[in-house]
Amino acid sequence: MYIIYGIKNCDTMKKALAWLDEHQVKYQFHNYKTDGISDDLLRSFLQLVDWHSLLNTRGTTWRKLDESVRAQINNQDAAIKIMLANPSIIKRPLLIENDRALLGFSDQSYTQFIRHQQ
Repeated sequence: MYIIYGIKNCDTMKKALAWLDEHQVKYQFHNYKTDGISDDLLRSFLQLVDWHSLLNTRGTTWRKLDESVRAQINNQDAAIKIMLANPSIIKRPLLIENDRALLGFSDQSYTQFIRHQQ
């Protein structure tokens, strides 16, 4: 079973969810806003993707942080702390199936990721 993590009102999430539905892929959606994120769950992500990739430094949440706060995020523990405090700073979507993860969305990457499993 695939689990897709993100927030519902994100345009990229909408594209990813539409792709999964269109290709009749069964999945569970975990919404950070309503389902939350725990330290354990976040650390499980970091077993599959590195914190540099998971931390979205291109979005509004990152840009809204004070520059002094951004400067302090220079290691995994600091990144975990800021991601737990601001789940919308986690790059999305994150699609996980067993011990495989795909971060972000493109038609091609989803096709390869899903096909690899079939």
